[in-house]
Amino acid sequence: MRALDPERLAGGAVAVAPRLLNLVLVSGPTAGRVVEVEAYSAADDAASHAFRGRTRRNAAMYGPPGTLYVYLSHGVHACANVVCGPEGTAAAVLVRALEPVAGLEQMRKRRPTARSDDELCAGPGRLCAALAIGLELDGADLVEGDRGIQLLDDGTTPPATPLVGRRVGLGTRAGADAELPWRFGVPGSTSLSRPFGEQQMTRA
Repeated sequence: MRALDPERLAGGAVAVAPRLLNLVLVSGPTAGRVVEVEAYSAADDAASHAFRGRTRRNAAMYGPPGTLYVYLSHGVHACANVVCGPEGTAAAVLVRALEPVAGLEQMRKRRPTARSDDELCAGPGRLCAALAIGLELDGADLVEGDRGIQLLDDGTTPPATPLVGRRVGLGTRAGADAELPWRFGVPGSTSLSRPFGEQQMTRA
């Protein structure tokens, strides 16, 4: 596996999100292939944590491309995001699901309620639990492998035609932006957080 060129992670959330598919997220002895993501644009996206400006919680979103932004969902579950710059604009991509590829025994110990290996990392909170990604990794450099976490390329290309649909679980605060087709997935993956179903579209 090889390290990424930071430029691959630059260009805005919607452009970068499908490029992340089939990359490998490594955290210590565990690793998973990225099979589902969601794009969150800058201040023009009502669903983005940066919609109302910079705060202590979302500061990592304003970092350079390849920065890891970790937050707690409902104050409980950690969620991992790849910042995709340019620096200062707060664009990021939520990693929604991974296909486990290394350290499965460790993942099973961390996620004893998973009913199958496909379910170990099928969801943003689940994958963070399986890979032991917590708030202490917020702001880490995913290109350099800072703090033992890194995004790598094993030569598997992104799908030519990814699954595309609306983002999951957005409340009324997102308004019309909740309908944006900014969720992307790997066709045929058995590790998606949920089926695309009727949302599924062909990306232009």
